Amino acid sequence: MLKTPSDKLLPRQADPRKFAQQGITLTGVIPVEKLPRIADVVDGAQSPVRVTLAFGFSEEGKRVMTSHVAAELNLECQRCLESVTVPIEAETTLAIVWTEEQAKALPKYLEPWQVGEGQTDLYVVVEEELLLAMPVVAYHEEPCIDDALFSSGEPVVEQASEKNPFHILEQLKGSPKS
Repeated sequence: MLKTPSDKLLPRQADPRKFAQQGITLTGVIPVEKLPRIADVVDGAQSPVRVTLAFGFSEEGKRVMTSHVAAELNLECQRCLESVTVPIEAETTLAIVWTEEQAKALPKYLEPWQVGEGQTDLYVVVEEELLLAMPVVAYHEEPCIDDALFSSGEPVVEQASEKNPFHILEQLKGSPKS
């Protein structure tokens, strides 16, 4: 079976500095099971994550990577606790830096991505972007629970007590010491 370029597995390791220098764009997919923190929160089988990573330079001459990540993840609906498919899409531009000083000197619109020498795990960056783009709470758009289940009946009005809240302290104060 011949895979189309969009179905090609994204390489896990790459040298982002060299890729930026050469202006390389990577397009491919990552199986969700290769992203352990995402695999922990999804519900059942998943379609792969579609990724485009474009390496190059910003207007200021900084090495950058622009990522576009898209996935349809099955999450647990927080209303009915059944599975709900949630489309997730994120686009981010990260500046490739080596040190904290370089990260602090970046323009405000660029997020730093501190890399070491040689190869870097691209899947970690993709996983981070997906986690940041995931909704705090997943739920079905249409009502999935009967509204009657949300009501608990008539509100109960508690009768106000006329006792002094310090009544026990008064009793302790009056008791003899041993």
